[in-house]
Amino acid sequence: MINVGIVGLGFMAATHIKAYRQIRGVRLAAICNPSGRRLDGNLSDVAGNIDVADPVKLDMTRIKAYREFNDLLTDRDIHLIDICTPTPSHHPSAVAALKAGKHVICEKPLARTSKLAREMVSMASKSKGFFMPAMCLRFWPEWKWVKEAIDEKRFGKVLGARFRRVAEPPGWGQQNFFNGKRSGGALLDLHIHDVDFVQFCFGRPRSVCAAGYSKFSGAIDHVVAQYEVASGAIVHAEGSWAMTRGFGFTMSYTVNFEKATVDYDFARGADALRLFQEGRAARTVKCKGKDGFVGELSHMVECIREGRAPSVVTGEDGCSAVEICEAEERSIRERRSVRLT
Repeated sequence: MINVGIVGLGFMAATHIKAYRQIRGVRLAAICNPSGRRLDGNLSDVAGNIDVADPVKLDMTRIKAYREFNDLLTDRDIHLIDICTPTPSHHPSAVAALKAGKHVICEKPLARTSKLAREMVSMASKSKGFFMPAMCLRFWPEWKWVKEAIDEKRFGKVLGARFRRVAEPPGWGQQNFFNGKRSGGALLDLHIHDVDFVQFCFGRPRSVCAAGYSKFSGAIDHVVAQYEVASGAIVHAEGSWAMTRGFGFTMSYTVNFEKATVDYDFARGADALRLFQEGRAARTVKCKGKDGFVGELSHMVECIREGRAPSVVTGEDGCSAVEICEAEERSIRERRSVRLT
């Protein structure tokens, strides 16, 4: 049995708790929140950008509650620390947990800057515990499907790809999100999902050219970026939380292959993933498997159980995603293309 301690009790913690309930051989053994909120196990008031039913109300009979993070780290029964706190605390929390010999999974972005992210990766290389960024798209069935189609050249080579993740301003965690110096704006907190998926599918970009603006956080709240990738495909991504309230949240992608076009739109529900091939009727593709949160946490648990480092996404991948976002921000500020070394 893998015992998990979650630090931070907001939307992502509630999401992870629901995912852990679907994974065999894992137990939520402790919760920690330095603010003291929700330590009674009642997370029913949390909200996020994806509406979910079944509010989380924990039976605390066998779950320990800590206000002090160090108390969680000194608990010998805890194997895995799941960091779901705001971005500024990711670096100190992960470093401390790794020093304590714990396995660590850390929500995105790894850190507010690539320098801090590098320090986390360096510490992980010296620790006996495994370390993994929680980049859920790599595990989401519809994203796994298109990644495999790209790798296999199932429909020929990719000519172009577009990824889009657009929302109204966050209705939760505003003390953090609305302060761009802390959160990094939509560029670092939301858009980073697609940045990571671009590098997952096409390799780390050679350069990036981006445009964007700040609306309320002081950081980049809306970004459109085009990437130069080794294959020569035209690849771009858009990320925003600057839409007018009431817009909600949507995520989508379109990949145009030589012999087919694949289009995913979260708003279409059961018909989200559509495949278009010459001479054939358009069809909906149904992908099996749990959602990306279950996928990423299952991978981490399996790796701990089998004694092997996470491989689908690594600390280096998480750090690279932050570096690419920083290059995009530089491109926006300086109005030029930025090379990535």
